[in-house]
Amino acid sequence: MQRRTLAAGLFLAPAALAARMRPAFSAAAPGQAGQRAVLRHYADLGQAMFEDCLETGRALRQAVDSFLAAPSEEGLAAARRAWIAARAPYAQTETLRFGNPEVDAWEGRVNAWPLDEGLIDDVDAGYGTESDENPLYAANIIGSRSLRLGDETRDLSALTAEALEALHEAGEVEANVTIGYHAIEFLLWGQDLNGTGPGAGRRPFTDYTTAANADRRGQYLRIVTGLLVKDLEEMVAQWSPGGAIRRRLAANPAPEGLAAMLAGMGSLSYGELAGERMKLGLLLHDPEEEQDCFSDNTHNSHRGNVLGMVAVWRGEYRRADGRVLRGASLRNLVDGTDRRLREEMDARLAATLAAFDALARRAETVEAYDQMLAEGNREGNAAIQAGIDALVAQTRSIERVVAALKLPALSVEGSQSLDDPAKVFK
Repeated sequence: MQRRTLAAGLFLAPAALAARMRPAFSAAAPGQAGQRAVLRHYADLGQAMFEDCLETGRALRQAVDSFLAAPSEEGLAAARRAWIAARAPYAQTETLRFGNPEVDAWEGRVNAWPLDEGLIDDVDAGYGTESDENPLYAANIIGSRSLRLGDETRDLSALTAEALEALHEAGEVEANVTIGYHAIEFLLWGQDLNGTGPGAGRRPFTDYTTAANADRRGQYLRIVTGLLVKDLEEMVAQWSPGGAIRRRLAANPAPEGLAAMLAGMGSLSYGELAGERMKLGLLLHDPEEEQDCFSDNTHNSHRGNVLGMVAVWRGEYRRADGRVLRGASLRNLVDGTDRRLREEMDARLAATLAAFDALARRAETVEAYDQMLAEGNREGNAAIQAGIDALVAQTRSIERVVAALKLPALSVEGSQSLDDPAKVFK
């Protein structure tokens, strides 16, 4: 991805946005908070978010184990619900990714996408058998007992965690995704063959009973859910007291840590969510650019990304069990420096959340996110564009926060889809 430097902007929040602020955003911040206190609470937020990911990941593993012990339509539906529940806290952690190198290096193990599903399993004939970019495009790990990779032959007679991890992003091809949330999603839902028409993946539970390679498919699903839990345990440890991320935040200058917090918000707002996850798909009108493409859960993951940014700004996170974790925040610091800017940032985030609330309502009541992407769907396209516009606007306010707090210059993710969309079609 391109990288873009945050600089001071001159974007004032329109009065109309301020008027749309929700009551939850209007409460006055309780007193001043020192920079170190903000960073300590930021680490508490990270620990709590990933603890919720781990808890829901374990619940997903349990649901998968129960399904595989006695496959049924009801069991598959329960495993799917557990996957959607597990995505909810994870989506909120993504604002922690870009400012923390430990998270960014780890993220590809759990959230890599899009994936070439033919690497993992049988696919529809319309998928094709080869790709100029990926020699493993249709390698079918589940249906194969060996796999040729360059001059090497990999033994797949027994599926193991080590074998699947070794093939993840094999050949330095990012679409060779063998583990993580989206590999599990594909194994639970199967391909979404509906294009921009209604419907998600429709994998039958018999894929785990009477279909060819049913036992190996079950082994694969069990392995990758176990690996997900293992990876989440590792990240919880990094955010916990004594963990690597806690130690780094405490050792480095406080302004550097605050800048990293804002880099995480800015990168997710602009390059990642507005650009790569939304604008690219809208430009191409391509449902393959939908993030949770097998389950049609994209609207929830996108909204979760916004909730994570709100949590970091406000220092407030609602945990999976309903408890609310509150503490010193960026919002406190800005309120003590420039109250108008704090109000502006509140309004920007409120407007963004409102846009994604509307997007989610449309996805639940009118049409799924991939249908909204369809060429000629003016209302659906507009709902997605409204989210993009709100994210870009809040990035301008994040720039102003960086300047107001006199933080070090920092880089955030850019996106060709936003910065030079004509090149997308070349």
